[in-house]
Amino acid sequence: MNWQFLGQSEVLEAGDSAWRLLRQGGPMVWVLLLVSAVAATVFLERLLNYRRIQINTTEFIAGIRANLKNNYNVVELVAICDATPGPVARMTKAAILNRELSREVLRELLNDNKRIEVARLEKRLNMLGTVAQIAPLLGLLGTVLGFIRIFRGVWQEGNWVLAKTLAAGVWEGLVCMAFGLAIAIPCYIAFNYLVGRKDDLGADIDRISSEILSIITVELPPSKSKSVRRTSAKAVVK
Repeated sequence: MNWQFLGQSEVLEAGDSAWRLLRQGGPMVWVLLLVSAVAATVFLERLLNYRRIQINTTEFIAGIRANLKNNYNVVELVAICDATPGPVARMTKAAILNRELSREVLRELLNDNKRIEVARLEKRLNMLGTVAQIAPLLGLLGTVLGFIRIFRGVWQEGNWVLAKTLAAGVWEGLVCMAFGLAIAIPCYIAFNYLVGRKDDLGADIDRISSEILSIITVELPPSKSKSVRRTSAKAVVK
């Protein structure tokens, strides 16, 4: 017996069954397919972005603290921040470039940057949440359209309506509802997962904001702070 041939036949039959199922689901199935493609694109884009900007904040801030206290090389610090992806590095760079401001003004500046960075993290997340909410409703709409098809057949055929006509409408409604739920459930899981990742990154932003503010305004002695500013001024002149 050729097991490979049987396996290929089963795969072809499964693909044919899936295609037939989609065709019998009515027009709303294609709308649901489009919605699911949008959701998958958003999820992959956000997931890759969160992984790219996730860094070890403990090591990063330790390196910044050591450089500020020992080397005072602001140009090198800015280069490190530029080479490091993510909101943590951008927040740190903003604090270093504006270190001559008073503590309160610098705190307000960091809070403004924090809101901007959180908004960047939340970008397009609402699209995934929206898909998770509307997919069952689209499936329900497909179900309603299927039952409209049933009652239209009853109205047109009267007592002689064929069972095939009734079954086709019921089939269309059930396929749409099942497909809508099959899209909504993973979208809801993916949305909550990404929200958790976003919250973790937001916590890193809060921590780095407090730590860099403390380093510049408390831990860094005034004499050293002036030295850092002179170094920065020379770098700017060059």
